[in-house]
Amino acid sequence: MVAIKTQKALLLPAENGQYAVGEAPIPSPGPKEVLVKVISAALNPIDWKIAIPPFSGIIPEYPFITGTDGAGEVLEVGEEVTTLKKGDKIFFQGWFTNPYATFQQYCVVPAEITAKIPDNLTFDQAASVPLGLATVILALYNKHPNHPKTLGFKPVSGKLVPLRTRQENLCLSSAVPPPSGSTVAKFAGYSPIITTASPHNAAHLTSLGATHFLDRSLPNDQILAKLPELTGGKPIHLVYDAISLPETMPLAYQALAPGGALAIVLPDVIPGDLKKKEDNKRIAYVFGNVHAPENRACGVEMYKRLTEWLEKGIIKPNLVEVLPNGLAGAPEGLERLKNNKVSGKKLITKPQETP
Repeated sequence: MVAIKTQKALLLPAENGQYAVGEAPIPSPGPKEVLVKVISAALNPIDWKIAIPPFSGIIPEYPFITGTDGAGEVLEVGEEVTTLKKGDKIFFQGWFTNPYATFQQYCVVPAEITAKIPDNLTFDQAASVPLGLATVILALYNKHPNHPKTLGFKPVSGKLVPLRTRQENLCLSSAVPPPSGSTVAKFAGYSPIITTASPHNAAHLTSLGATHFLDRSLPNDQILAKLPELTGGKPIHLVYDAISLPETMPLAYQALAPGGALAIVLPDVIPGDLKKKEDNKRIAYVFGNVHAPENRACGVEMYKRLTEWLEKGIIKPNLVEVLPNGLAGAPEGLERLKNNKVSGKKLITKPQETP
């Protein structure tokens, strides 16, 4: 049991408000949950977007705590938990209610959607993995019935990965977080794997599995013209647009061959005049969080395998930058994300170091 009753947390007081460090109660784990001392938490774009409409519509109450990537030590084990014990080092994904968020010193998480941190990773590296990986896995392989936010590809032999051996399928990865996009695509058997990103990240993306690189600042028509050279004239059957802005979705859609599949992470704003019914292109708008009921079963299967994947280097963590002053340094980091001042790495806050 934790003797103290309150903790430091990064609080959003109201819609369109400003994040600031304050006090919050320490939650207690329910059945099948554990209480975690949060050592590292990664910042993601949703953490600044959720302060403003329309994303703020999912906030249940104020003051609100965000944070959807975390790593830490198990402090207390709830009833019915058999896979974890006090002292285990784990990483996990947070959720959009205060007890489950990661921008605080202590949070709770369901044990079945956690994984133990392998010896070859630090807390900071482990915290960089959950959201990015879930966004890719759920978009491609979640099999929830009648669920429109997934492409629903079938895993091989009941295993989540190798996900699919389709050497003829070609993957254009539009700035998917590197370990999530390139390494999953490589292990799943996709080839070639074409990424668009900033030039200074080219070598890193290649080391993670990308076979070709295009400068994301090129005009769309130039990128589209170069793609046949990189694929040997073969069509592209899968496009993952992890930016999903009005300027990137048309490129992703046009790059895709008829009958192909496109995954996006924000609502579809592809111009109607680009869409032709006879092209039969499938689009999945993924909600990349394993806590959601429609994603939970797939998330459980993913977390069963995550420790092994990281030990073997099948999935690799992001490069990280640790922010100073614990949670007090997070608002500046969120502003950097908002203003596109972060490239090729995850910003990490360390809640226990909050002044």
